[in-house]
Amino acid sequence: MKHPFYLHLFFIVICSLNLQAQGLLTEKDIFSRQDTLRGSITPERVWWDLTYYHLEVTVAPDKKYISGKNTIKYTVLNVYQTMQIDLQTPLQMTKVTQDGKELAIIHEGNAHFIKLTKAQVIGNTESIIVHYESNPKEAVNAPWDGGFSWKKDKNGNHFIATSCQGLGASVWWPCKDHMYDEVKSMRISVTVPSHLMDVSNGRLESIEDHGTTKTYNWFVNNPINNYGVNVNIGDYTHFSETFDGEKGPLDMDYYVLKYNLAKAKKQFTDAPKMMKAFEHWFGPYPFYKDGYKLVEVPYLGMEHQSSVTYGNEFKQGYLGSDLSGTGWGLKFDFIIIHESGHEWFANNITDIDAADMWIHESFTNYSESLFLDYYYGKKAASEYVIGLRKSIANKTPIIGTYNVNKSGSSDMYNKGGNLLHTLRQLIDNDKKWRLILRKMNAQFYHQTVKTKQIEDFLSTETGFDLNPFFNQYLRTIKIPTLAHKIENDTLKYRWTNTVPNFEMPLKTTINGKEKWIYPASNWKSLALKSAGTSFLIDENFYVFNKKVD
Repeated sequence: MKHPFYLHLFFIVICSLNLQAQGLLTEKDIFSRQDTLRGSITPERVWWDLTYYHLEVTVAPDKKYISGKNTIKYTVLNVYQTMQIDLQTPLQMTKVTQDGKELAIIHEGNAHFIKLTKAQVIGNTESIIVHYESNPKEAVNAPWDGGFSWKKDKNGNHFIATSCQGLGASVWWPCKDHMYDEVKSMRISVTVPSHLMDVSNGRLESIEDHGTTKTYNWFVNNPINNYGVNVNIGDYTHFSETFDGEKGPLDMDYYVLKYNLAKAKKQFTDAPKMMKAFEHWFGPYPFYKDGYKLVEVPYLGMEHQSSVTYGNEFKQGYLGSDLSGTGWGLKFDFIIIHESGHEWFANNITDIDAADMWIHESFTNYSESLFLDYYYGKKAASEYVIGLRKSIANKTPIIGTYNVNKSGSSDMYNKGGNLLHTLRQLIDNDKKWRLILRKMNAQFYHQTVKTKQIEDFLSTETGFDLNPFFNQYLRTIKIPTLAHKIENDTLKYRWTNTVPNFEMPLKTTINGKEKWIYPASNWKSLALKSAGTSFLIDENFYVFNKKVD
């Protein structure tokens, strides 16, 4: 079926607002010291390795107020006496202690420099405790605007959640807010009014009943990026199932508002289907120790590790719409599939710098197509990803600016997915393609990575020099254009609008027969059997076609 153009435009706007609201997609070319402190590995960050957090936070919904502390354990890598901890206004860092002694703090915007008095010895494991409180930033339009969402359900109960990709976890809790250093494990203790429940990452260890309040203690056994940590508070009910996965039984838990239980039991059947398809394509779910959760929230959804949030109104597609315009997008719940795909790409394999966010979004965008491939076949999957091209803007490159927490364009979604679809065509062997995706998740298991590592890995595994390919699609807005003409019995062709050394092979159909051609920047010729030959480019390649005289 045809899809109205306004929905494609709507998706472009949504992606752009997402990145703009969180400070990732902006027009500014001049960056401030605050941008550098947020986005770079500063001297006050690099000397210590983060090992453990215990985040304790009390949430007072009526006042929209939070207070608590974070115990931060670390290993000393180099001798240094100043530590950077991040916490965004209007939250206040009230006190920092080490071994019971209060430390001096130099506040510089959202960066706070802790002056350590204890000698820091290489190899030692130390800890500090950071106390904080105040009314955190409210997310006006989550998840595209980060912070706390303070909502109420239809029964008048508080319905609260956090989301902070891009803007950073320091919008609601003090941490080492840079992607390069993931904590090895974490405990999250959230105190809420006794009639409500908190759902966070990892597994529920215990519930402490204090009468008017309860504390929910969660433990994360695996490394976790800061923005993946979340708090979800509501009048929840719980149901669960066990998935027979590649690494054995996997607990799959679901938390929804009580009056949505029946809808959720029907709609969430996409979750085990997702798990089966993605374990096939990407390898075992990366967080068996922590299980998988799908949690209803008062916004659209986000990829919080082992605590994937859901607000797609129990509808197929994207809030009931098919972003591809092909009909295939209504065969699955977009939020369940997309946000869960991030468990492999964002949470398992995490970018070091926001400039490389395509690693998260491009592979996860393509996971939607691979889900369709698994259940409906290759043709359906191809039609879906090709249909998403209508939303590609090609205004700015996919790669952003490094060391200032600035991502590239929202084309990292649909253009990035089509980049990977094109790479799949070049490999021309789906068994090999699947093995590459699985090996990628194994090789970079629970790691933070740079774009170059992914590029080098894919070049090695495919046997191709993919440097020009990635330069073309990630670092420019140029789309390779095949200029061609047929003169008598000869087809002449070459690549235009390309970076240096771009020589991508291309699958074509000539007179009804499939044939690979090997264009370069110079004209090449192919002898034909007769004049008036029909010539088509395989539409699975994300390229443009230009017939010339």
